[in-house]
Amino acid sequence: MNCPAPIPAELTLQGTAWGNGILSPVSFTLSRGRVLGVLGANGAGKSTLLRLIYRFHKPEAGRVLLDGQDIHRMSARAVAQRVAAVLQEQPTDFALNVAEIVALGRAPHRRPLAGPSARDAHIVDHALERMALRSFAKRPFGTLSGGERQRVMVARALAQEPGLIVLDEPTNHLDIRHQLEVLRLVRGLGATVVAALHDLNLVAGFADDLLVIHRGRPLAFGPVSDVLTPDLISRAFGVQARPRGTGRFDFALFDTTHEERTA
Repeated sequence: MNCPAPIPAELTLQGTAWGNGILSPVSFTLSRGRVLGVLGANGAGKSTLLRLIYRFHKPEAGRVLLDGQDIHRMSARAVAQRVAAVLQEQPTDFALNVAEIVALGRAPHRRPLAGPSARDAHIVDHALERMALRSFAKRPFGTLSGGERQRVMVARALAQEPGLIVLDEPTNHLDIRHQLEVLRLVRGLGATVVAALHDLNLVAGFADDLLVIHRGRPLAFGPVSDVLTPDLISRAFGVQARPRGTGRFDFALFDTTHEERTA
């Protein structure tokens, strides 16, 4: 039994705002299958934006459209069948084992009161394999390291078979190798992806497009090569950025006397 490739979704935000300035109106369209990196300093509004996209918050202005349809005119179940979120916060129900956590990704696709099907079991097994978690399948979730738990949550998102995957700092708690592996895997899924990231030096090899937010306001949206510039990094993060190869930078701070200190 083969696992079909996801049908990528088109995501559009039309003047989407929330929280009296926490997030000022944001407008963009992310084409099907594109990977969007969301950048900004702590408190810039990245997580708020993601919560609007995966329907945790309802916009106070504007709309969020999935394949041209307002997500708040769709049922919660219909949205859950098309949108998966991998968050910084992880489940606290440590009584479940890894396979059971991953199997939760199948819930939106099951009929009420129906148990898991053979196809569900196959998809869960496939997700475990892709995240190198088969040997962990029976391990209690609470016995895992932070990095292992993060891989489990990505596997749960894969099991959901979404057209849009939303990731809030997906490489938190991961070592360098697993950071690269997770980003490469997500990139290769074929789904549309929106990911908030902190590490600017991971962005160039992962994202197609970037949205940069500063103090709740969008600074730029577009292809990585157009947006990821030293000037924009300086405006968004308050640092000096020096290019050191394609998509890579060194950073420096300035004190009040404008003396440079290497970060």
